[in-house]
Amino acid sequence: MEEELSLIILKETEAVQELLSALEQQHKAIIKNDVFSMEEVVAIIQKCNRNVASFEFERRKITNGKPMSEILNGFNNSEMEDNVRKIQKLLHGTITQKKNNELLIKQGLAFTNKILNILNPDRTAKTYNAYGRIKK
Repeated sequence: MEEELSLIILKETEAVQELLSALEQQHKAIIKNDVFSMEEVVAIIQKCNRNVASFEFERRKITNGKPMSEILNGFNNSEMEDNVRKIQKLLHGTITQKKNNELLIKQGLAFTNKILNILNPDRTAKTYNAYGRIKK
């Protein structure tokens, strides 16, 4: 069981590394405002997500849903502990990159909406509520 779990952890690490590189590729496309390459990267990210999920499913099947900290304490294998720490670092980096990409996309959409409102303002009659604010 220990060898099998170690192999799955290594495969999962490689899958998370691929996901991180795809997110970095998406970041470059966002910075360059290249919509077509952003669409290509979405398919790659989805594929990487499926790979990570499948390895995680296999790992959970082997561990019977127990936390990895308990399992690592039972094995006393320093190499496996290092691999788990490595994958945790990669996951943290992946989450950070994902949030960064989402933030950049939201900022780009907000900017685009402001520009569209400037170019084509709302021409309907404004009505005010009891507090003196414009109703939408």
